[in-house]
Amino acid sequence: MRIILLGYMTSGKSFIGKTLAERLKLPFIDLDIYIEKKEKMTISRIFKSKGEVYFRTIESNYLREILKQEKNYILSLGGGTPCYASNMDVINAATNSTSIYLKTSILTIIKRLIKEKNKRPLVQSLEENELKEFVAKHLFERSIYYNKANHTIETDNKDENKISKEIITLLLN
Repeated sequence: MRIILLGYMTSGKSFIGKTLAERLKLPFIDLDIYIEKKEKMTISRIFKSKGEVYFRTIESNYLREILKQEKNYILSLGGGTPCYASNMDVINAATNSTSIYLKTSILTIIKRLIKEKNKRPLVQSLEENELKEFVAKHLFERSIYYNKANHTIETDNKDENKISKEIITLLLN
């Protein structure tokens, strides 16, 4: 089984992915970290030096590379990954895989982003009032892709253990 986690920034894809991987005794792959290792450069640096088009191209290529692997794993995607280059269709067509959208409310995302703002280049320069509009617009645009996931798990007011248990229960049924 390959479990692919998707959702917006701060929805918990990496955090939940690591927890789930420990519980299921599966390897964990974070697509952003995978890209950074392959490119020998941070995501921020790739964006700055080579641009978003280059990043989205390699992101799609590396996603396909991971999906072709025979082994089982938990894969956490970048927030924008499902929205480009038919990636969501490729994800859902992958054999022995299931995609799970970690759905998080705008208010929860904003609370988390405010705490992590300096680690998030996309929102670093935004004021709190601009942040809400930015997130709402992004979620609106991306929801069409996120909602193509095989399953959706609501994450608000739940810790990683509860979310992991929900995912495991979902997979066992």
